[in-house]
Amino acid sequence: MKITTQENIGKLKSLIDNAKNILITTHVNADGDAIGSSMALALVLKKTGKEVMIITPNDYPGFLHWLPGQELINVDMKNPGKTKLWAEKADIIFCVDYNEPKRLKKAEAEIIKSKAIKVLIDHHPFPADFTDLKISVTKLGSTAELLYYLIHELGLQHLIDKDVAECLFTGIMTDTGCFSYSCSYPQVFNVTAELLKHGINKDLIYSNVYENFSESRMKLMGYCLNEKMVVLPEYNTAYISLTEKELQQYNHLPGDTEGFVNIPFSIKNIRFTALFMEKRDHIKISFRSRGNFNVNQFSSRYFNGGGHLNAAGGEVKQSMEDTLRQFVKLLPEFRKQLT
Repeated sequence: MKITTQENIGKLKSLIDNAKNILITTHVNADGDAIGSSMALALVLKKTGKEVMIITPNDYPGFLHWLPGQELINVDMKNPGKTKLWAEKADIIFCVDYNEPKRLKKAEAEIIKSKAIKVLIDHHPFPADFTDLKISVTKLGSTAELLYYLIHELGLQHLIDKDVAECLFTGIMTDTGCFSYSCSYPQVFNVTAELLKHGINKDLIYSNVYENFSESRMKLMGYCLNEKMVVLPEYNTAYISLTEKELQQYNHLPGDTEGFVNIPFSIKNIRFTALFMEKRDHIKISFRSRGNFNVNQFSSRYFNGGGHLNAAGGEVKQSMEDTLRQFVKLLPEFRKQLT
């Protein structure tokens, strides 16, 4: 699959050839696609002789710590000085799996003021105009799949080894919900087949990601189902809300609520779900849908967010009570689309 113009490929190839230090950035609360894509890109660039660093705004889930290349990651909230150093010395800054700089949180200022050439590699719709070169393909289910094609178009496919393949497979698997959405086209399965040829163990990767949680996380899930899930059958909608106190009660760690927003889809006729999580100064929201209900537009319009047709996120600076009240009050407006 051709993912950008020959002119863009030529520019990017020239930039990489002439670069010495390359910084890779990804979004806050990085998921499997963000980490998998960033690490795959970093490992390939390292093989070309470049000095490479990955910046994540905050901690990322423990179930991704097994991926090769961990030593290349700097968590900005723990070591902002290292972010500043690399932003200053980088020749290229790759912006991977995010479409607007605010998703870098506190790292945004250093990245934006850097004199490095900035390159976007992403699959989210409506990318902001903050990079010098933009490689954005919204029809793809993951940035990892996009990166696979890009590596080939750059003529670097010979650098894809087992480690790189594991990272790319993890990104594709997680951002398609184990191939349950955003992948109804043959190319993604062709890519997966090619990655398997590198000797990766897909069953082990699945286990590392989805069967690697703590006891506290499992108890938190049970609490959500028993006490916190609200089903609104008249709107084919269900949601879960968790306060900061409840999260602390179950020793919440980054990634512990991964997938919780999808749980209500196991209920017959549910087409729209939401997960509300209270943070110190805001409410973080995840939205998912089935069918044609556009949660990207819903989140963007009402909850300062965005994402994809069937998967989006947002956040608001108000109380949990006001946020839930607002959410439920909106549902009658969309009854026809949801039922």
